[in-house]
Amino acid sequence: MATDLAPNQVVPPAAEVKQAPPRKPRRPLGRELLRYRWLYVMLLPGLAYFALFKYLPMYGLTIAFKDYVPFLGYSGSQWVGLEHFRELFTGPDFGRLMFNTLLLALLTIVFVFPAPIVVALMLNELRMKVVKRSVQSLIYIPHFLSWTIVASLTYLLFSVDFGVIAGWVHSLTGGPKVDYVAQAGWFRPLIVLQLLWKQTGWGTIIYLAALAGVDSQLYEAARVDGAGRWRQFWHITLPAIQPTIVVMAILTSGHLMDSGFEQIWLMTTSLNRDVADVFDTFVYYVGITQGSFSYATAVGLFKGVIGVVLIFGSNRLAKRLGQRGLF
Repeated sequence: MATDLAPNQVVPPAAEVKQAPPRKPRRPLGRELLRYRWLYVMLLPGLAYFALFKYLPMYGLTIAFKDYVPFLGYSGSQWVGLEHFRELFTGPDFGRLMFNTLLLALLTIVFVFPAPIVVALMLNELRMKVVKRSVQSLIYIPHFLSWTIVASLTYLLFSVDFGVIAGWVHSLTGGPKVDYVAQAGWFRPLIVLQLLWKQTGWGTIIYLAALAGVDSQLYEAARVDGAGRWRQFWHITLPAIQPTIVVMAILTSGHLMDSGFEQIWLMTTSLNRDVADVFDTFVYYVGITQGSFSYATAVGLFKGVIGVVLIFGSNRLAKRLGQRGLF
């Protein structure tokens, strides 16, 4: 039989079929539990905590759809459906509460969220470890103070009667004394200043931990290639903390409707109540002082649903932009 092969040409062997490696037999579930029994034992307290204090109380959300009467209990109270939600959305307070809450959330995103990033990047450029650790410790200490102490310090500094900063501004300008704590126009700036002073140190440690994982050889290679400090920052430092920034942004988005009850409550006066009222304080006013438990639960459930939507939405947006996201 004639062929077209040259005299010295070798016929290639047939392609060998690659076989997948055999799967390891799965161990029985009982054996796996027995093998890692101590890990599961250590997991039990955490599961019990979330089951008892996070998931079990969610049954109480049913009173948002009932006319809850404590003497009748959950099952005995009358079912009213979405009546409390209609009352919330059509009530005179909803627009004001939503505006105040969203404005504080916007101020938090613009001023409070970037502050730890900026401070961490500045501390990362310091070469004197003593100065770096001292500054880091000083800005981290306020994180351990309660909001009661923070509010007391604010009154001591900005009160019209005995405020140190208020008196200094008055002596410097010569104008009339200004009660920064009571005036509605100064409420939001004071809230932002408190958040910056109290929370910047905590966020700085998170970003410094992310920067500590950057390989120093990347900076050495960049310097060899002639990259200056700005190039190193833009192409090495900033991309190194970008995943951390994305995760923190997703977590922050879930708390945009949480303005912080304790902080707002301590800084609220009769003169700034119109701008200080948010959903957190409104739940307290309606639910505790007026006894409208079902209506207050409906407000809290509305906040929770918005938070869940924001977390899933921001996580999906991060993935569409090429980031890993939170889940």
